[in-house]
Amino acid sequence: MSVNRPGRPDEEALCHEGVPEDKPDSALGAMRSAPCLDTELSPGLRMLQEQMGSEPQTMLKGGPTQGLGKWAGGLEEQGPEETPAFSKQPSSTAFAVDQENNEVPEPGPMRSSRESPGLQGPKGEVLQLYHEVALAPAQCLWSSARDQPVQLRMVSSGPGSETPMTIMQMFQETVGSYGHLPALVAKQQGQWETLTYHEYYQQCRAAAKSFLKLGLERYHGVGILGFNSPEWLIADIGCIMAGGLAVGIYTTNSPEACQYVADHCEANIVVVEDHKQLVKILKVKDQLPHLKAIIQYKDELEQKLPNLYTWEEFLQLGQGLPDDILDQIISSQKANECCSLIYTSGTTGNPKGVMLSHDNVTWMANMVGVMTELKGEEVIVSYLPLSHVAAQVNDIWICMRYAGTVYFADADALKGSLVNTLREVRPTSFLGVPRVYEKIQEKMKAVEAKSSTVKKWVADWAKSIGLQASYNAMNGNPTVPWGYMVASNLVFKKVRQALGLDRCKACYTGAAPIAKETLEYFMSLGIPLYELYGMSESAGPHTMSWEGAFRIMSCGRELLGVHSKLDKPDVDGNGEICYWGRHVFMGYLNMPDKTEEVLDLEGWLHSGDVGKHDDDGFLYITGRIKELIITAGGENIPPVPIEDRVKEELPFVSNAMLVGDKRKFLSVLLTLKCVVDEAGDLTDLLAQETVDYFQQLGVVATCVSDIKDDKEPAVYEAICKGVARVNARATSNAQKIQKWTVLERDFSVVGGELGPTMKLKRPVVHKMYKEEIERLYME
Repeated sequence: MSVNRPGRPDEEALCHEGVPEDKPDSALGAMRSAPCLDTELSPGLRMLQEQMGSEPQTMLKGGPTQGLGKWAGGLEEQGPEETPAFSKQPSSTAFAVDQENNEVPEPGPMRSSRESPGLQGPKGEVLQLYHEVALAPAQCLWSSARDQPVQLRMVSSGPGSETPMTIMQMFQETVGSYGHLPALVAKQQGQWETLTYHEYYQQCRAAAKSFLKLGLERYHGVGILGFNSPEWLIADIGCIMAGGLAVGIYTTNSPEACQYVADHCEANIVVVEDHKQLVKILKVKDQLPHLKAIIQYKDELEQKLPNLYTWEEFLQLGQGLPDDILDQIISSQKANECCSLIYTSGTTGNPKGVMLSHDNVTWMANMVGVMTELKGEEVIVSYLPLSHVAAQVNDIWICMRYAGTVYFADADALKGSLVNTLREVRPTSFLGVPRVYEKIQEKMKAVEAKSSTVKKWVADWAKSIGLQASYNAMNGNPTVPWGYMVASNLVFKKVRQALGLDRCKACYTGAAPIAKETLEYFMSLGIPLYELYGMSESAGPHTMSWEGAFRIMSCGRELLGVHSKLDKPDVDGNGEICYWGRHVFMGYLNMPDKTEEVLDLEGWLHSGDVGKHDDDGFLYITGRIKELIITAGGENIPPVPIEDRVKEELPFVSNAMLVGDKRKFLSVLLTLKCVVDEAGDLTDLLAQETVDYFQQLGVVATCVSDIKDDKEPAVYEAICKGVARVNARATSNAQKIQKWTVLERDFSVVGGELGPTMKLKRPVVHKMYKEEIERLYME
């Protein structure tokens, strides 16, 4: 790991061709619009060129049957002794990489199954193999064109040096070795139904053929609009097999937002879940000039329309297409080409299409497994939106790489049924956004409030023991507090079983900031939450925490093989977090200007997040450049830490948003915790824990409107005192909250204030509550 280092992160950084840079800190390109790697041939390669009378070459060794988990370097320069020697993989067929064109020439005939042990289906049929190394000629580190490959940020040895691999090569490795294991499990008429990896693979091939039959063009999109299901994954992978770009669309999108994404990626086909999502596409289909067909994967069609198919009809379409046609398309794919688009949630304008390469996906999936020591037999529950990078990496790619089993939750998972699924499935790991953990915390606290005095006392005692034990473990202290085993048997084990987390080795959280109160609550139950940090633009996580390597409020350490630097740090060490590594995206589709804003000349990705490292290398996020509030007095104020303190001091507050940009002082918008109905809409009813809290204040109100309309004195006094406690911890007068107001309803995804991962859309809130904000600043 390297921190705060100028220039490129590694002296042995290689461009695609495998040529070591003599000057590691030299600029990677002369033109701002095309950050390319300028290379010089080493003396050994120049001599090799003279001896062979041909273009210099580098031998790239290793094939997919060796697995991405081997840090084999896979790159060995062929030449005299002075050529730098890189680590070698076990014996395998070698392929020459053209230094000038960054290209792997087409190898000879594919190996037979006898030469490739383990790549046979469960019934003995031979699986079609594809070329071991697949790189396309590339001159630049980034591109905004869908069909333009990029150079990979490879290094000479260790993590980051693994042999590049396409998604189909990774998929075939897993199918060849674990084809008999369960891959996808979903409920049909109340019963779990399973697809093995071999069946999964065959259905993806069937979908790919049907996409081709419907006219899917190379590098055109297939939009997928629906809740998580086996069909979602099969459509995504089948699209990539057929040479298209897989594009998830959020189910909460309006018809206009769906139209923007489908048109921007030039979608030939859109796959929808049901009639509700179909109606959105039908409303805008006349504004989608590239659209050729729509597929509905759930329920019967309410009306038969031209070029509209059920899932069963769709899978039948490509049956007559020869396997050779699909195999040629798959074998032509290169690891440094685009295969997937992740559209940002558009919190500050139209969403951007993040272009991810095969290598972004396969390298990341492998490295996360290496970091967390995945060994197969992993079981997860898929419920977060698959259009988000976190869910895709976790549910699709890591599971594919390590032959995990994906169980699909019900569509109403986030409305209350998730815990029921967790109890049934008992996953081995669990990924949740902060709001998921907050909801679990709220429900558990509501149950605790109704418990007898004795049970409350036992629970409080156990949690105090659990919190101390968790802090000891976090700080590397092997001491276990007295009474821990009793507390574990009486409380912790029962809680884990009640939540369905008794087999869970790790609970992860990411995608948005999480409050210290929530982290400590789960730590007190012996369930530490390991924070992840990354972006769509980094193909998922850039840093992560895991057992034995976590700090509260830190998002962990950098993944092996990636690098960070803090740009323009202040006196306290806070600077903009920049990434470098094979996880860095290709660029924004059709947006070269936006791409140039985040990728600098040397290939560093500028995140827009502000952070700092501690002495042990743990990263802490301290703000976001675009979210910084700059007061009229010129002071820069990160809002999140202050907002977290407000929610910590006022447990009945659901959301707090600080305002005050270009103003004389800070104010805060507050929402109260309320009940969510079965449809997922917020109601005027206060949440039970809020009602209980207010009763302690002598307030009998049960509705938000009662509190706001009457300006309930006891509640408003409690808010004033809580804000005063927050201000007492302020580092300067400019960071103190001078005014506040309670809004009439909570923030929500449906209301538009929150994104799909519950991330606050500050510009939207500013616009929606403009009048309330202005009233705060009236003289």
